[in-house]
Amino acid sequence: MGMSVTISAAAAEDAEQIFKLQYLAFQREAELYGNYLIQPLTQSLDSLKGELATDTVLVARLGDEIVGTVRGNVDEDGVAKIAKLCVHPRLQGHGLGARLLRAVEEALAGPGTTNRFRLHTGHKSESNLRLYRKAGYVQVGGRTASDGVRLVILEKDAKDPSDFTVSA
Repeated sequence: MGMSVTISAAAAEDAEQIFKLQYLAFQREAELYGNYLIQPLTQSLDSLKGELATDTVLVARLGDEIVGTVRGNVDEDGVAKIAKLCVHPRLQGHGLGARLLRAVEEALAGPGTTNRFRLHTGHKSESNLRLYRKAGYVQVGGRTASDGVRLVILEKDAKDPSDFTVSA
């Protein structure tokens, strides 16, 4: 193919591609839990458009195709909440998820406004847990989502994003 993947801010016109990618990428998670009612699969396009308008949403592009995405926002307590990190199934396992994670951390870090990063994943999602642990996240709790999936909540202190390292 010869093209490289670039990461940039999403635009409003990316909503449908993000929506389709999210649906495709989270099929494996749904299968793992035997639950096709997980939030990334039931989110409406309008809800996603709302997130595009209010949150930091990044996309990874291979040419014109969106092949990865992640989003997040910082709350009033300085906690950057990262969500819905996903990579097209054909590109998983090549470090793109780690690149997206680093990019969203850098985008959310803001000078002095963010004191920690928080994200969650299902308790059976070993590849996700491995990625997050390599990136410095530690489990701080858990909860059961409204769809019945047990979630692991992970956090790490916000520091200079240049300190972030993940081995792919």
